[in-house]
Amino acid sequence: METKKYSSYAQIELELEILKVERELNLKRIVLYVQKTKESLLPINLIKGFIGDYKSILSGYSGTILNIAIPLIINWITKRKRGD
Repeated sequence: METKKYSSYAQIELELEILKVERELNLKRIVLYVQKTKESLLPINLIKGFIGDYKSILSGYSGTILNIAIPLIINWITKRKRGD
């Protein structure tokens, strides 16, 4: 690690302010990554991801059927969990 040399207190204060802002940005990034990870682990998103993988494998007529059926199935599952 390179040692920095400062010629004034103003330079030190500026460097500290820059480091503070960088720290805040990194903390916000961590919070955002944790939030996205939590969302991706929700059951509905896991199902969408699982079904999405199979949708990409299938094509043509069967793919069209899946494109229609999948939203209906997901909607049914979410309503069922809520007790509607």
